Amino acid sequence: MAVYFDHRIEAPDRSNLPSHLTWHSTLPILAVASSGPSSGGSVDLYLQQGECVKSCHVDRAQPAAALRWHPVKPVLVLGWETGEVVLLTHPSGDQTALPAVHTARIALLEWSGSGSRLVTGDQNGVLAVWKLDARGRLLGNHLVKHDYNKPLTCCIFKPASPGVDVAMLARASVSGDESALDMFSWKGAPLKIGPQEGLGFYVSTSDGKVHAVDEQGKTSPLLSEDGPIRKLFYLEKRGVLVVVTDTLMLSQYTLRPEGGAHEFMKVKLSSTAGQNVDIIWTENSLLITATGEPVIKIWDLERDENYVLSLDETLGFKKGEMINCVSYCAAKEILAAGTSKGRIAMWKMVMEPMSSSSYRADAKALWKLQNPTEIHGNVTELQWGSNQNLLAANNSRTVLILSEHVMSAHFGQQVAAVQLAPTQLSITNFSSGETLPLQSDMHIRGVCVSKDSVTVWNGKHISVYELSGTALHVTGSFPCDSHIVAVHDENLYTVEPNRVQIRTPQGTVKQLLTFSRAEGNPVLLDVCQSYLAVGTDTAHIRVYDLSRRDAKAHCGTKNLSDHISDLGALRSVKCNASGSQVSLLASQINGRPDHKVYFYDIEMDTMTHFDFFTGRPSTGVSPPDEGEKQKFQENEINGRFPVSHYWDESEPRLFVCETAPIGSEKSASAYSDLEDVSVVTLFCTQEHGLLLQDCFSRPSGLQALLALDVPYYYFTCKPGEENPEVSPPSDQPIRAAPASAPVMASRRPLRDFVGLEKCEKGTRDAMLNFSFYLSVGDMDEAFKSIKLIKSKAVWENMARMCVKTRRLDVARMCLGNMGNARAAKAVKEAEAEPEPEARVAMLAIQLGMLEDAEKLYKSCHRYDLLNSFYQAFSEWQRALETAEAHDRIHLRTTYYNYAKYLESMGHKNLALAYYEKSDTHRVEVPRMLQDDTPSLELYVTKAKDKNIYKWWAQYLESQSNMERALLFYERAQDYLSLVRVHCYLGNIPEASQIANNTGDRAASYHLARHYEGHDDIKQAVHFYTRAQAYNNAIRLCKENSLDDQLMNLALLSNPEDMMEAACHYEEKGKHLDRAVALYHKAGYVSKALELAFATEQFAALQLIAEELNENSDPALLARCSDFFVQHSQYEKAVELLAAAKKYPQAVELCLTHNLTITEDLAERMTVTDSKDLTEEAGKALLEKIADCCMSQGSYHLATKVYTQAGNKHRAMKALLKSGDTDKIAFFANVSRQKELFIMAANYFQSLDWRKNPKNLKRIIEFYTKGKAPDLLGGFYEACAQVEIDDYQNYEKALDALMEAFKCLSKAKDGSSGQQEGKLADLQHKIVLIKKFVHIRRLNSEDPDEAVRLCEALLEEPELDPAVRIGDAFGFLIDHHCQQGRLQTAYQKLEELQKLLPSQSIRYYISQASLDALQKEMGFPLESGDHKHVLREDDEVEEDLTV
Repeated sequence: MAVYFDHRIEAPDRSNLPSHLTWHSTLPILAVASSGPSSGGSVDLYLQQGECVKSCHVDRAQPAAALRWHPVKPVLVLGWETGEVVLLTHPSGDQTALPAVHTARIALLEWSGSGSRLVTGDQNGVLAVWKLDARGRLLGNHLVKHDYNKPLTCCIFKPASPGVDVAMLARASVSGDESALDMFSWKGAPLKIGPQEGLGFYVSTSDGKVHAVDEQGKTSPLLSEDGPIRKLFYLEKRGVLVVVTDTLMLSQYTLRPEGGAHEFMKVKLSSTAGQNVDIIWTENSLLITATGEPVIKIWDLERDENYVLSLDETLGFKKGEMINCVSYCAAKEILAAGTSKGRIAMWKMVMEPMSSSSYRADAKALWKLQNPTEIHGNVTELQWGSNQNLLAANNSRTVLILSEHVMSAHFGQQVAAVQLAPTQLSITNFSSGETLPLQSDMHIRGVCVSKDSVTVWNGKHISVYELSGTALHVTGSFPCDSHIVAVHDENLYTVEPNRVQIRTPQGTVKQLLTFSRAEGNPVLLDVCQSYLAVGTDTAHIRVYDLSRRDAKAHCGTKNLSDHISDLGALRSVKCNASGSQVSLLASQINGRPDHKVYFYDIEMDTMTHFDFFTGRPSTGVSPPDEGEKQKFQENEINGRFPVSHYWDESEPRLFVCETAPIGSEKSASAYSDLEDVSVVTLFCTQEHGLLLQDCFSRPSGLQALLALDVPYYYFTCKPGEENPEVSPPSDQPIRAAPASAPVMASRRPLRDFVGLEKCEKGTRDAMLNFSFYLSVGDMDEAFKSIKLIKSKAVWENMARMCVKTRRLDVARMCLGNMGNARAAKAVKEAEAEPEPEARVAMLAIQLGMLEDAEKLYKSCHRYDLLNSFYQAFSEWQRALETAEAHDRIHLRTTYYNYAKYLESMGHKNLALAYYEKSDTHRVEVPRMLQDDTPSLELYVTKAKDKNIYKWWAQYLESQSNMERALLFYERAQDYLSLVRVHCYLGNIPEASQIANNTGDRAASYHLARHYEGHDDIKQAVHFYTRAQAYNNAIRLCKENSLDDQLMNLALLSNPEDMMEAACHYEEKGKHLDRAVALYHKAGYVSKALELAFATEQFAALQLIAEELNENSDPALLARCSDFFVQHSQYEKAVELLAAAKKYPQAVELCLTHNLTITEDLAERMTVTDSKDLTEEAGKALLEKIADCCMSQGSYHLATKVYTQAGNKHRAMKALLKSGDTDKIAFFANVSRQKELFIMAANYFQSLDWRKNPKNLKRIIEFYTKGKAPDLLGGFYEACAQVEIDDYQNYEKALDALMEAFKCLSKAKDGSSGQQEGKLADLQHKIVLIKKFVHIRRLNSEDPDEAVRLCEALLEEPELDPAVRIGDAFGFLIDHHCQQGRLQTAYQKLEELQKLLPSQSIRYYISQASLDALQKEMGFPLESGDHKHVLREDDEVEEDLTV
């Protein structure tokens, strides 16, 4: 807990009243402007404790109008009523007057972000901008001057433009970022280092206008409001300008890049009229106002929320106390408010650990009101300032500087001292139970107590009080500049540079303990038993032995910087009772607290530590079977940092430390204000290192750990909040003396000593040893230490320890020694649980450690057991919450159990609701309300549940209330009960109507039974039918000869009933057709056929035969087929023969009567594995079926059947007849037989293969696959002849003949020389064609040689048909015509006509040559040729015309 020390300023002239005050942003310098009726005005500077800086006094005839500190340098700008502006430099007191620009009262003074620009403005509207150097000195005359002709009110600079983060840029460069490297390169533009200083600003005037002034000093109007502007703020996160007028009208504007502003929100802030208003703006976008009311109003502009903070009379505030002024400290997150009664109210912003940057849903709950600080008077002005977060308050008469101080507290030898106020202590003697007040005449900054004395100091003076009974007497008081003091026996230990002084209580120095310059100045002292530990500002420690008359060094000086990395400074040094161990808390270089506690072993000269960030020590013994326990403990204490630490005053192994979550120190003004603080106890030894003994959260009623003295922890507590639960009663309960201060100290027993607080020293030592060895895991030594203990309380306490240490094996022994059989049985049964925590939780329950059990169940996520636990202890709300959130499988059970509990407590209405939630209300609610019939009836009426309606109706029926029973049966839609009751009452028509309308089977059956009992057979049959009780209806029809209805009912019923009805018809000899139909419908086909044949019912027989299939009796099928043959229904007969597997007869019938065999019928008659036919007979049958298909033209089906019969040759023939070329090719490829390949090739050769290249390819492929080169050669020879005859293409013909020659060369000669003759003829043809082809190619190069060779070719014997004579003569004729030798050409033409008199010469001679001969030689064309030519011309003309 922290208090505020107030220091009144030492004003040179106390008659002057302060009017303005302002702090420097970083330095602890306060500027105060004051004025008096006789002395005019003055400005003075004051230091932290109110000391006046005499060299910096400035006075004028008129009061100062405005003050403003330079943002960095110790330069203060003063504005006076006369318009004068002066720069005052601290501490020299140099004064620099700015050139006279203003002639009226200075209205505003504003510095830019880094202080390079100063803006001054007056009441006449004159504004000037000045430039200053880096030291805050004026540079020349003003840069800009503007005259707005209206009084100026506010000025704010635009925020600095973001620049480059050099550190981040450097890291990116090192990691290889080329763009970052380029920014550092000299080739690029100059690097813009950020943050930059914004030189543009906004200024407002009293007529409601805001002007924007850019960096060049040009001004332009920005916006206008209705009244004078009181405040301007800039919301940087959103780029929004906030304007507040004198009438408290708040407007928000967005600023356009091109200039101008757009108003997007406007709201009126409520206030009391006529009061002064203090408005401040915080960095987190809060607008806070004090309007002379008992409340502070806060607007959160970022979240668009608003709320009020009010004073609390329970904390000491008075009714009607008004708030005049406010100030906010961003570093400490404290809002201070000055009241009209001379009090300062402070609200602390309380943040949740690890989430200080985010708001909770209820923003008002973030602010926690602290105890007020009283300064008297009427507080009119407050301001936080300097890097020490000092608060200056103006109470209308003087100014007070308030500095925060953490309340001092100390414990020693069963005496505790806790600071209540700056000058007051509360002394508690736990041995005698007395509490005494101590009122000092100085501000107490430290206290140290022993059983006989109390020593206090303030850094400049020390006072020693003797403690005797209920009185305190001053035994010594002397000046001393030591900021820390330690006490041992009659000696006081104080510090000064490079040494420790040992003094008497009167201040006489008895001995000096010196330190070298390298060792530093002593800053930390601690005494434990007879050992003194000293820590220096250079991180050195030394321990002294105080057991003798003079203090002797117990060890050499130890430099901790060699052992601790990133060590900034020591925070605390403590020594244990034997002087063997020193514990240390340190801070890092960055100023943050180190999350480790360090231990220095003096004897071994070694350093160890316990890291609270990971929850693990650097060394220690971990038993092999405690992995789960260790992991659980690490999870409890990790992510934290140490706050304070102490050794036990008599046990050197026992150490305790307070820890808090990392990050929580930012939101706490003192360590005692930290939330979620844990107390961790360790054993520290040379052999076993650091061992965790216990860990628990600090109770809410306690503030800070004071000491550890077995069997108690000692804590400071809030006034009046001493809790008996944490401060068990002792022999002498703590009581306050008359006019004493409240009790501020409390104690709590160690876990191992709960119930053993009054035990003797032997038992205490045995328990400590047991706890120690249990932590080590040495069970033998642990049991040795307690084997002589007979007390059940001790064994129970050790069993409680086993809950913390999770040692169930030890717990079982403890329970046995306690004689607690029930607990032992419960722990034994709990061993079936798989989680160790669940087993330990059962032990905790048996020992009454309910909080531990709850924590254990949560840690292992056994929410089912946690739910049962809550139920067992009647924690029903928590049980319900657990079931709803985590144990939904038992949610309804939980609701049911809670309802039972509520019922037992008499809360029937609430129980009813939970019975409904558990879905057991249909049974449980009537049971619960059975003795309260009106309530039960009311519930039934409101329930609207059919089951409950039915139950209630049954109840009413049992009470003979038939009318209301019928009503609720109807609501329940229980038609059976309705019909039953109506039948009972004799309302048969009503019952019949209900049964007919609803169709309810049960109701219909009941009514049918009623009719049958009353011999109304017709109605009975009707309702039996509606009830689908057909057997009963059939029974009645048979008994009463209702044959017409019997048939319909039998068809609706099951096969047994159909069979029974058919037998009935057959026995009577009537309606045999119905009997046949029923036999057939029931599945007795043979019986139906017999009866049909016997009675010659052909229509029924045909109907039955249609449903026969291969699964029917073959004899029956054959008999039916004969019947159809006799009646000329051959197709049906064939199907039945096929079903009867009479395949030959079926085929014969198809052939005889020319019946078409379908693919389905053929499939059914295809025999593959028949036992009735041999393989040969089966193939013969298939071939017979295929022959039948061939005769019918079903070639594809015939192919399929031939293939199944294995006769692929006939299958191919059938396929060839079908003409399906694709299937023919597919079948040939699949069959892979030479004959089939040849057949397929021959077939494709018969087609027009010249127009279908695909068929041509198939012919070549199949002849090749069929290994018939002679046939392929013949095909190639035919191809060659086609090329010659049809296209005169001798080149292609030559290629074809070459291929034919190759094929014939491969063919085997089986005809005694015939093959050689063929090859010779073919070779002769090839030679002749080659010559002719050569002649035609030579014509373009050497025409005469070509003609000679052609004439020689005509002399070859057997030239035709290899080379047609007409083609040779045509070549010669065309050549001569082209050469102009028409006469020779004509001679060759006549010679050709003689050789080929019956052929047309047009096939051999080009039309151009014929036209030339006709024109020049008068060669007449043949009439047939002429007509042919004309006809072709006509056709061409027609084509062109079209």
